[in-house]
Amino acid sequence: MSLIKEFKDFAMRGNVIDLAVGVVIGAAFGKIVAALVDKIIMPPIGLLIGGIDFSEFVIVLREASADTPAVVLGIGEFINTLIQFVIVAFAIFIVIKAINASRRRQDAEPAPTPPEPSE
Repeated sequence: MSLIKEFKDFAMRGNVIDLAVGVVIGAAFGKIVAALVDKIIMPPIGLLIGGIDFSEFVIVLREASADTPAVVLGIGEFINTLIQFVIVAFAIFIVIKAINASRRRQDAEPAPTPPEPSE
C-alpha cells in the first residue's frame, strides 16, 4: 500500500473528518465567546466597579524607562480569558449532559420482542 493511499484512507475515515469539523466549529465558537465576554459582559462589570476597562487592567511591576518597556501583569486579560473558559466549559458540559441523557433514554428503551413463530 502506498503512503499516499494509506494517508487518504486515514483522512477519509469518519472520526478524522468529525474531529476536523469539531475543531473548526470550536474555533468559531471560541471567537463568539471571546466577543461576548470582551464586548458584552465585561464593560458593564467594569462600569459597576468604577469604570475599569478590564482589558487595560494591569499591575505594574517595573515602570518603563527610556530604553526598556514596562513590566506588567495583565490581570484584566487573564480575568477575561478565565470568564471565556468558564463559558466554554459550561457550554460543553450542557452538550455532554444532553448527549448522555439521550443515550440513557435509548438504553432504557426495551428491545423489540421477536415475533412469535407461527405454526
